[in-house]
Amino acid sequence: MMKIDARAVYYRNLNKTIRDAVASGEKEFELINVNGQRYIGDGLQGSDVKIDIHGVPGNDMAAFMDGPTLIVHSNAQDDVSNTMNEGKVVIHGHAGDVLGYGMRGGKLFVKGDAGFRIGIHMKGYMDKVPVMIIGGTAGNFFGEYMAGGVLILLGINRKKDTPIAGDYLGTGMHGGVMYIRGEVDPYQCGAEVGISELNDEDKKKLSALIKEYCNDLGFNYNEIMSEKFVKLYPKSSRPYGKLYAY
Repeated sequence: MMKIDARAVYYRNLNKTIRDAVASGEKEFELINVNGQRYIGDGLQGSDVKIDIHGVPGNDMAAFMDGPTLIVHSNAQDDVSNTMNEGKVVIHGHAGDVLGYGMRGGKLFVKGDAGFRIGIHMKGYMDKVPVMIIGGTAGNFFGEYMAGGVLILLGINRKKDTPIAGDYLGTGMHGGVMYIRGEVDPYQCGAEVGISELNDEDKKKLSALIKEYCNDLGFNYNEIMSEKFVKLYPKSSRPYGKLYAY
């Protein structure tokens, strides 16, 4: 394992060191004293590459990443997994805004809360199905313009009377599926979103993903699954088609 002390290291130098080491055959990294360095893991390839990050990484971590595993032992900032193609990101704290923008594949697991516009333009790509699970709550525009993949919101340890998600839930959604733990008031959702019970296929898919999430982040599977989930889905694949039709 290659251990890198990132204290006061300029982000370009840090990322070049990682890329050069991966190109030379290094597979495992431990970064310590990370403090806001951006673009960690961006564009890296290789499903056998693993990076443990101690500290708070900066924006755009794992953007365009294609295979590696990144484990953050603290919080993370904005734009994690931007257009990520494959791989896995596990965050043991909270995360910022615009997670998984245009995400095409792979998995992003967050233990705590997330900010605004989570999963915007999230999409599948060919046989890839991106998955994002947020353990806490999320802000406004969760799943905005979602076009594919799976978004799961658990609301673990949220305070009483705190909504699991903000307003405009799924605004413009035209693909994919969301699973929300607990009740969702229709007034929170975009007009394009339908709400339903889970069918057997949904339950099987959700169960497998929650088991993996619990294994990675130390939650109790049975406790999470003891509460009801609802399914959010797009009513149309072209919700705004009439706006552009002559």
